[in-house]
Amino acid sequence: MKGQNRMTTTFQGFHNQDFEVLDLPGLDARMEGIRSVIQPKFQQLGELLSGELSAMAGDEMFVHIAKHARRTVNPPADTWMAFCGNKRGYKQHPHFQIGLWNDRVFAWFALIYELPDKRRMAEALLEQADTVRSLVPEHYSLSFDHMKKEDIKAGTLSSEDWTKALERFRDVKSCELLIGRVWPADSAELANGEQLAAQIRATFQTLMPLYQITRSI
Repeated sequence: MKGQNRMTTTFQGFHNQDFEVLDLPGLDARMEGIRSVIQPKFQQLGELLSGELSAMAGDEMFVHIAKHARRTVNPPADTWMAFCGNKRGYKQHPHFQIGLWNDRVFAWFALIYELPDKRRMAEALLEQADTVRSLVPEHYSLSFDHMKKEDIKAGTLSSEDWTKALERFRDVKSCELLIGRVWPADSAELANGEQLAAQIRATFQTLMPLYQITRSI
């Protein structure tokens, strides 16, 4: 608890210099910026939120910070951290993400293409499609590809749209499902670390029932 209190006072939110890192030219310069400017904030968020997420999930949630180790030429356009019940990796499991593009911050519940049981998870969500829709507030967003910025507001989707989206997630191999919140870089709350951490915490708590549906597969 003592460490968590310390992190509450040291996480200062995200500011212009964090987003500017993702515009630095060249792989080496951008990766140095990610490591020195952004990843320390991810580490703080990990210490701040992992215990509470573990309590919500009923499982220990491990922190994974993206290393972008496979990149040899092109610099990453975004960077992120993940919370997952698996200690060794997160991509093959339901997980939660916090990350940045050069113009926004996101906090997702994420099911990405590497899931070995993707189809069964999609079927489980389809069986409870009305519940899924009711759990997601209208101001939340959905994305179907973690490598693209595009997202759509949940409030614009009808019941039929939700069903079609979940069916596409089930049937299209490359289709992913990310649900959560997106904050534009100029959002005032991003600069307030305590406020932003509280909003991310609330987002993950809201979406935890979806994690529970899919983690049981």
